[in-house]
Amino acid sequence: MKNRIKEFREKEGLTQEQLGELVGVSRQAINAIETEKFEPSIWLAYDISRVFHCSIEEVFLFDESERKSRAECSRRSSNGNTAVTN
Repeated sequence: MKNRIKEFREKEGLTQEQLGELVGVSRQAINAIETEKFEPSIWLAYDISRVFHCSIEEVFLFDESERKSRAECSRRSSNGNTAVTN
């Protein structure tokens, strides 16, 4: 999922480590989220957005086609089919 964490973090003058401390995760977790290698839980996304005094939608950019693709994979998985996504 695309996000603007780095942009907001740098604007606030925070390092990845400092942001991680504020939301209770490691610097490595913040890096993985920034580089789109890991998607945060809804609660972590909420905590991150609160640090920046923004809504989740301002920090995390939701792509409608990505949402539809994930929904289809979820439906396949719940029907007993397996789906592998990258």
